[in-house]
Amino acid sequence: MSQDVVSRIERGDLAGMALERVAPVFEALGARVQLDVSWRGGTLDRLLDERHAALVGQMVLRLRTVGWQAELEVSYSVYGERGSIDILAWHGQTGTLLVIEIKTELTSVEEMLRRLDAKMRLAARIVGERFGWRPNAVGRLLVLPKETTARRRVERHSATLLAALPDRGATVREWLQRPLVAGVGSAEGRATLAGLLFVPLTRGVRSTSAGATPHRVRRRSAASKRSALSVEKRSTRPPATAIHRERVAPRT
Repeated sequence: MSQDVVSRIERGDLAGMALERVAPVFEALGARVQLDVSWRGGTLDRLLDERHAALVGQMVLRLRTVGWQAELEVSYSVYGERGSIDILAWHGQTGTLLVIEIKTELTSVEEMLRRLDAKMRLAARIVGERFGWRPNAVGRLLVLPKETTARRRVERHSATLLAALPDRGATVREWLQRPLVAGVGSAEGRATLAGLLFVPLTRGVRSTSAGATPHRVRRRSAASKRSALSVEKRSTRPPATAIHRERVAPRT
């Protein structure tokens, strides 16, 4: 990294500078760069929040149906690491804890896995201090919307995601019903989960390519314009009876 680039960053002169060049400078200082996008007065933020909330709701419903307790948006600050866990699920019958990461868009796979790993390492301490839970095993699960875009992103990074989150589909669903039977790996002799699950969004929050509901506007044809103009002229013309009465009005 050249001194000129570092000096520009220190001055806040980032115009025309690629994010790939800026991020390493902050990472060397123990910081990270986050991109904040604003679009149409917050429409994008609201849409993403709705999609995220819909996925959280669908997942919580599934968990509670098979006997899990769910805590949402559990924030933490441990050893200088700060963050929030989307869903912390607790299976009291087996003493199993599940850290669930909800993603509506899978952008940086490496960053997502890094954060999920940190949450996994801290999860037992977090739930012990906050809820008094003493987990025998801790699993992790990434939840994505059941959409073509998400599936393509997973396929593009298949090698990395399979290594980190090998459990999929039926294996995940079976493990949620019986945490000590299915799954891979082990923790204190108990089966754990390292999985990825696609969950369908509710109809009201499915996104479009533009991020909002499209409105089609049809251009009026020349024939329809002529027809409308003719109707307008007829509507402004005085009635024929009035014209006739004016012509034949009696002389005084």
